[in-house]
Amino acid sequence: MNKKKNENKSMKKPWPTKEAMEQVYAMKLWGDHHSDFYSGEGSHHPDIINPYVDALKGFLTAFESPLVVCDLGCGDFNIGKTLVKNTKQYIAIDIVADLIAYNKEKYKADNLEFQCLDIANDVLPSGDCAILRQVLQHLSNSEVQKILKKLSDFKYVIITEHLPEGEFLPNKDIISGQGTRLKKQSGLDVLVSPFNFKVVEEKQAVSIKLKDGKGIIVTTIYQTF
Repeated sequence: MNKKKNENKSMKKPWPTKEAMEQVYAMKLWGDHHSDFYSGEGSHHPDIINPYVDALKGFLTAFESPLVVCDLGCGDFNIGKTLVKNTKQYIAIDIVADLIAYNKEKYKADNLEFQCLDIANDVLPSGDCAILRQVLQHLSNSEVQKILKKLSDFKYVIITEHLPEGEFLPNKDIISGQGTRLKKQSGLDVLVSPFNFKVVEEKQAVSIKLKDGKGIIVTTIYQTF
């Protein structure tokens, strides 16, 4: 009896974040849009994605030698697909295995690779630039901290976050899942406590004000040490 209990204790369980994100897509919590996988309006509405794509393409094409990009939390890849041709290699990563399998079948390019990883707990591929588009906003402070520790391995880190408009108290903790800190009138600022992400330079690439007081979506390019 005791042996069985010990065996059960030693069994590896899925990370709660993985289960939460699998549920998001299985139950279509970010919308249906007649698709097997849909990452929400923030990944599809032209007013949101077009300025972002223009800014990212401008950044990526400014280099004489194309960059190796790791898209951490690639989602349904509606945005990533527009950036692949501007990179040396594009590694698209998500925690949901079925989503990655779907993307592999739908999107193909010689310099494109998909991987199923938990970016908070797994070893990340190496690259020049990491992109996290509206990913950290869904994660607990503990998981954000784990991820930020790995991001210093990239020379450039591009983070997009949905923030309250005006002043707010940053980095209120949440449980990882579908929701964000907006319900707490908060948003992520990786440069301040408890994260204190160290960078050489930061530059706001694009800021999009949403209608009806729903906040702003801000993309910042960081250069690390």
